[in-house]
Amino acid sequence: MHLETLQFDEDEYFDNYVHYLMASSNSTFTFLRKQVNKDAWITVPTVVNAFYSPSGNSISFPAGILRSPFYDGDYPWYLNFGGIGAVIGHEITHGFDDSGRQFDKNGNLEHWWNQEITDSFKEKAQCMIDQYSNYVDPETGDLKLNVSGRLTAGENIADNGGLKQTFRGYKKWAAANGPEPMLPGLPLSPEQLLFVNFGQTWCAKANQQTAQRLLFTDSHSPGRFRVIGTLSNSRDFAEVFSCPAGSPMNPHGKCTVW
Repeated sequence: MHLETLQFDEDEYFDNYVHYLMASSNSTFTFLRKQVNKDAWITVPTVVNAFYSPSGNSISFPAGILRSPFYDGDYPWYLNFGGIGAVIGHEITHGFDDSGRQFDKNGNLEHWWNQEITDSFKEKAQCMIDQYSNYVDPETGDLKLNVSGRLTAGENIADNGGLKQTFRGYKKWAAANGPEPMLPGLPLSPEQLLFVNFGQTWCAKANQQTAQRLLFTDSHSPGRFRVIGTLSNSRDFAEVFSCPAGSPMNPHGKCTVW
């Protein structure tokens, strides 16, 4: 969209917004019946987010997310692996979640799994759907609303797969580069701090109205359950923190897709 073609009136906020929406829609229609440019950048660099594009079979990490608490050049690598590493793993896993699995390596909608693999995936995904559907968000107040495990399935699968891969990635990095110093004042190992930073990246607070709205509209689980749900499924987390078998953070019935 060419912003220089837009004309705004400082006294007409609503009309300005309508003109912007019209220009945005017109810009989108210019791509109609044209070959898709799978190399096109899908967002602006300042966005604090990351993206998986099924049609482009690509992942994007704008400059906005390459900063604390996700990444810092002065951080020990175990913190970076727990932050941006988990995000990278998350976006890669989107290629094999309930939606991304339907696209082939060229970004075309195609059923490329055999029936046995498809059935196994659906069974494992259903375990995770049921798990997250049992979480009640305390920030929704007296309504005590449950998370929609189905609405959030793709993001939950990506969270769980991403954490597993970044932990494996750090173990491989540490084996090649040697141990890193611990953080002063914290009696926690590098592996434990990786999980701590993973949890810290999703710390958030919402008022009741926002929490209620997000449960019905957001494809992501609330931050607390992105942490609790993912870590309670992680055998690596249970091992490095010595969680007793059968405890809330080390249940016997873990859900694992990837």
